[in-house]
Amino acid sequence: MQNTLKRILVLASVVFLIILAFKFCQFKKDDDNDIEYNTNLIQQQILNVGKLVVTEGHFSEVITYKNQQKYLMDMISFEKKALVVVNANVTVAYDLHKMKYDIDEKNKTITILNIPKEEITINPDIKFYDIEQSQMNQFTGEDYNKINKSVKANLAKKIETSSLKTNAENRLISELSKILIMTNSMGWKLQYNGKTIESETELTQDLNSKL
Repeated sequence: MQNTLKRILVLASVVFLIILAFKFCQFKKDDDNDIEYNTNLIQQQILNVGKLVVTEGHFSEVITYKNQQKYLMDMISFEKKALVVVNANVTVAYDLHKMKYDIDEKNKTITILNIPKEEITINPDIKFYDIEQSQMNQFTGEDYNKINKSVKANLAKKIETSSLKTNAENRLISELSKILIMTNSMGWKLQYNGKTIESETELTQDLNSKL
């Protein structure tokens, strides 16, 4: 009778250990599935964010181009000049397909490693009016190249002091904030510039220090 009781206790212990091991394995499997699901969801969200963010602007300016050629020890000169009207379409773009990041499944952390620099495109439409020139000093392709180069340089300066770049940065922050919202809702962390980002304000400050 005592031996039978022992066998029953041993059998019950074995069955209990098997059930416990099964439950642990099932829990581990569910946990792994959850991590895999979250990781896939995060990667999909980053792909959705990873697009070309384009901000467009328009600039106009009027300049006067002059050039003078002198001969005979500067005693004789021939001048050419023109009124140049410029209308330019400008785009400031961030290609977030080029953004580099790392996903740490174990610590549930996304680290933004690198954000691509903005790409500025200037497409000027240049028209010439009131052209004055002489046979000794006519407009050439070199003049047009100089004017085009000068126009783009002036526009680049205007862009730096305009709201166009700021608007583009705001749109960039808006897109990246979607990742922050998602990580917070899933219990993950977002890191950038060596620190954990807790809010959109922190994200804005850190991005502005890098852009």
